Amino acid sequence: MTVQTLPPSQPVHPALVILALAVGAFAIGTTEFAAMSLLPYFARDLGLTDPQAGHAISMYALGVVVGAPIFSVLGARLSRRTMLIGLMAIFAVGNALSAMASSYSTLLLFRFLAGLPHGAFFGVAALVAASLVPAKKRAQAVAKVFLGLTIATIIGVPAANLLGQIVGWRYGFGIVAFLAMATMALVALYAPRHGADPDASPLRELGAFKRPQVLLTLLTGVIGFGGMFCVYTYLASTMIEVTKTPETLVPVVLAVYGVGMTAGNLFWAWLADRDQDRAAIIAFVWVAIALALFPLVVKNVWLLAIDVLLIGFGGGLGTILQTRLMDVAGDAQALAAAAHHSAFNTANALGPWLGGLAITAGLGLPSTGWIGAVLSLGGLAVYLVTLALYRRDQRQAALAMA
Repeated sequence: MTVQTLPPSQPVHPALVILALAVGAFAIGTTEFAAMSLLPYFARDLGLTDPQAGHAISMYALGVVVGAPIFSVLGARLSRRTMLIGLMAIFAVGNALSAMASSYSTLLLFRFLAGLPHGAFFGVAALVAASLVPAKKRAQAVAKVFLGLTIATIIGVPAANLLGQIVGWRYGFGIVAFLAMATMALVALYAPRHGADPDASPLRELGAFKRPQVLLTLLTGVIGFGGMFCVYTYLASTMIEVTKTPETLVPVVLAVYGVGMTAGNLFWAWLADRDQDRAAIIAFVWVAIALALFPLVVKNVWLLAIDVLLIGFGGGLGTILQTRLMDVAGDAQALAAAAHHSAFNTANALGPWLGGLAITAGLGLPSTGWIGAVLSLGGLAVYLVTLALYRRDQRQAALAMA
C-alpha cells in the first residue's frame, strides 16, 4: 500500500483535520439518507408513486457512480486540499438546486448533480485521514471520518425528516447546502497544505481498474450493500403503510438506525485493524440475518426498531472495504478510494430498484428484507472468492521468490 505522506508546510492537527472531513461526511450522509426518509413527502408533493420517487434516490447514486472516477482522474494533479474544497462547492450547488426543484425531471437532474462529487470527496478524505496515523490505525482513522456520515443518520436524517413533515422537504436539501459551505471553510482552515503528488497522473489512477483485486472488492460492495439500501429506502413508507405508525415515529426509528450504524462503524473498524477478513465475513453474515428478520417483525414497531438497529450496526462494513482497497490499489490510491463510493452508490441504485420491482409486482413493502438478505449473501460469496484468489496469488508469488 502507498499512502502519500508529503512533508507539511504548516503544523497539522490530525483531530481538527478529521473533524473538518467529518463535517463534510455529515453533510453527504444527511442528503444521501434524508432523501430516502423524505421520499413519502416529495412523492406526495410531486404526485408520484413510491417506486417512481425512488428514482430520485437512484439518480443521486448514479451521480456518485459517474462522478467518482471522473473527478479522481481529472483531479489527479491537484492537491488533496484543493480537491476537497472544489468537490464541496459542487455538492453545495447541487443541493441548493435540489431544494428549488419545481418538477420531477428537474429534481432528478439536480440530485444527479449533487451526487457527482460524493465519491471523490470520501475517497480523498479517507486517504488524507489514513496519512495522518500509523498503518495499524488506518481503519479507525477512516472510521472517524465516516463517523460524520453515521452521526448524520442519528441527527441529520431525522431532523430533515421532521422538517419535511413541518415545513416541507425542500428545507432538508437547503440545510445540506449550508453544511457543505461550512465544510469548505473548515477544510480551508485545517486541511494539510501539501502540494500535489508530482508523479500523479490520470493514467496512473486509471491503472486501478487493471487490478483484479480492486475490481472484485468493488463488486463485493455493489452487491453486498444493496440489501441495506433496499430496506432503508422504503423504511419510512413501510412504517407508515404496513406498521401503521404515526409519522412522528419515523424520525425516531431512523435515528435508531443511525445509532446502530455509528456503533457498528467504530466496532468493525476496530476489528478490521486486527483481522480485516474475519471482520468482513462476520459483518456480511450479521447483515444478512438482520435483513432476513425484517419481514417477520414489520408489524410490531418495537421489534422493527430493534431490527433496524441491528441492520444499521452492519453498516460499518463500508470502512472495512474502504481500507481493503487501500491495500490492493498500489499507486492508484485516489481512484480506488473514490471508486469504493461508486460501488456503494451502485448498491444504492440497485437496492431501491430491486425493491421497487418487488413492490410493483405485488410482493409488498416487507419483501425488501428478503431481497436485501439475498444481496448480502451474494456480497459475502463474492468476498470469499476474492479472498481465495488473493491468497492463491500470494502463495504463487512466494513460490516464485523461493
